[in-house]
Amino acid sequence: MAAHMMHYSASGWRGVLGDDFTFQSVRKIAHVLSQYVKENPEFGVASPEYRALLGGSKAPAPVVVIGYDTRFLAEELAHEAAAVLASDGVKTLVSAGDLPTPAVCCAVRRHRAVGGLTITGCDGPAEAAGLKWTPFWGGAAPPSITSDIDRRLELLGNHPIKTMAIDRSLRESWIVETDFREEYFEQVLGLLDVKAIRKARLKVAVDVMHGATRLYLRPLLERLGVETVALRERRDVLFGGAAPEPSPASLAGLAEAVKRQRLHLGLACDGDGDRFGVLDAGGSWLCADDILGMIFEHLAAGRGMRGKVVRSVVTSHFVDAVAKSHGLETRETPVGFRHIGEHLRSGQYLLGGEESGGLSIAGHIPNNDGILACLLVLEIAAAEGVPLSKFRDRLFKKLGEYHHGRDFLRMERSRQVLEVEERLRTRPPLDLAGGSVWRIDQSDGFKFILRDGSWLCVRSQPPEPVFRIYAEAPTAKKLDALVTAAKRLLQGRF
Repeated sequence: MAAHMMHYSASGWRGVLGDDFTFQSVRKIAHVLSQYVKENPEFGVASPEYRALLGGSKAPAPVVVIGYDTRFLAEELAHEAAAVLASDGVKTLVSAGDLPTPAVCCAVRRHRAVGGLTITGCDGPAEAAGLKWTPFWGGAAPPSITSDIDRRLELLGNHPIKTMAIDRSLRESWIVETDFREEYFEQVLGLLDVKAIRKARLKVAVDVMHGATRLYLRPLLERLGVETVALRERRDVLFGGAAPEPSPASLAGLAEAVKRQRLHLGLACDGDGDRFGVLDAGGSWLCADDILGMIFEHLAAGRGMRGKVVRSVVTSHFVDAVAKSHGLETRETPVGFRHIGEHLRSGQYLLGGEESGGLSIAGHIPNNDGILACLLVLEIAAAEGVPLSKFRDRLFKKLGEYHHGRDFLRMERSRQVLEVEERLRTRPPLDLAGGSVWRIDQSDGFKFILRDGSWLCVRSQPPEPVFRIYAEAPTAKKLDALVTAAKRLLQGRF
C-alpha cells in the first residue's frame, strides 16, 4: 500500500517500517498536519475552543509537541516530522528522550499546544510503525478530525515533501528539545494518595517490555518509596522478539519474579504506555475488566470521589455493578478509547475504561494511561492490602460474580463475514447457552444480552476475515457455554 493511502485507525496511521511507513510518509503526514492546524476552523489554532483554552481571541502561532517510542528509527522520524513542521511555520517541542503516549497528552495540555504528534507502533511487533495525532485537549483524535486529515493526504497524492533549509539559530527557536518527565510526574503524583503508598512499604516488580515507560514507571514507584525490581528496561528495538503487549503469556518472566521473590505486585505497560497489565501477589494475572471495577470502588468508597463511569460495549458489567452500588450511572460506547475520551472531556465522569487495558480518571487526560492505572492499583494494594484478589472477591460476594473471556474465529474468506453479519441482523438467535436473549445491541458488532445478565458480543475486524468474541457470565461454566455458542452461531450451526 502506498504511504499516502494509509488511513487513520484507532491507533493512528499504522504501517510496516520501511515498507509503507517511511520517512517520506512521515513528511507527508507532518506537512498535512501543519496545514490542518493552521486552517481548520473547528479544531485548528483559530478554533473557538482552542482560543478559549488560551484565554484570548487572537490566534497564536501554532505549537506542536512531538514524542516517540523506543522503536527502530523512531527518534529520527520524530525529528524529520519536526523539520517539516518548522519549514511550514509550526514551532515544535520535541521530547529529549523516548516519551510514552500519555506523557505526550499531558505535555499538549501543559504547554497549551494545538496538538501532539507521536511516532509509535503502540503494542505491535518490532516491524510495526505508526504516527498518532493528539488534539489540543489531550485525548485521542475523533473521526471528525482524522477523516479530514486523511482527505488532505489523498489530495496531496504522491507529491514529494522536502524540508526547507533553515538557519541554525532560527531552527533552534522553531525546534525546541524539551524534557517532559518532571511535569508528567507532577501530574500523576497529584492524583494519588502518596502518603498511603509510602506508608505501605510495598515491594513490586516492573516490566516495561523494552518500551517507552522505561524512564517513567520505575522512577515514579521509587519516588513513592516502593522497593522495585525492574525487568526489560533496556532499549531493544526488537522487543525481545515479541510484541510489547501485556498478557499472561508475555509477562511470564514478571510472574516468575513476583512469585520467586515474594513481591506484593507485578506491574507492566505496553510499548507506548497507554495500556497496563497487573499481576497479583504470587504472580497470578488480574484482568483489566476486574481492575476497572476495583479502581472505581476504591475511588468511590475509599476516597469519596463521585462521578459516572464510561466503558466500551465489550467491557465487563462489573464496573456497572460497582457504580450502581454507589448510586452512580454507567455509559456504554463503541470500542476504542477515543469514544470514552469524548465523555471524559465533559467532566461528569469519574472513570473511563475498556477491557483491553485502557483507563483514565477525572482530573487527568481524556486518554488511556497505563502508567496511572498501575499507580492506582498500587494505591489499592496500599489501602486494602494484598493479595488484591481478596479485595475483588469481597466485591464479588457483595455484587455477584463476573467471569469474562475473549476468543476469536477466523473465516475462510472475507465474503463470509458479510454473510454472517447479514444473518445476525435478519435472523438473530432467541436464546444462547440455554438462556433467552433479552436485548440485542448493534452499536458496535452484535451484543446479545441475556435475561440473567450474561452477554455475548461478536465483532468483525476488517480487513481480516475474523470475528472477535467477547462474553461474560456469573459462572465459569456459563461463560464457556456462551463462547462455544458464539462459535456455533458464527459457523451457522446454531
